[in-house]
Amino acid sequence: MLIIPVKEGENIERAIKKYKKKFEKTKVMRELRERKQFTKPSISKRQERIRASYKQRMQSADM
Repeated sequence: MLIIPVKEGENIERAIKKYKKKFEKTKVMRELRERKQFTKPSISKRQERIRASYKQRMQSADM
C-alpha cells in the first residue's frame, strides 16, 4: 500500500501527482502486463538479442 504524506493546505492535485509518480516507481502495471500472458524463455532471449543488435547498430551509426 502506498502512503503519501499530505501537508496541511497542500493542493490535492500535487498529492495525486506524488501518488502517480510513486506508483510508477513500484512498476506494478509493468508486472501485471507481463503476467497477463506467458512468453517462452527462448522468445524473450531472441527479443533481447534483437534489441542488443539494434542498439549496437545505432551506436556504430552515430560514430
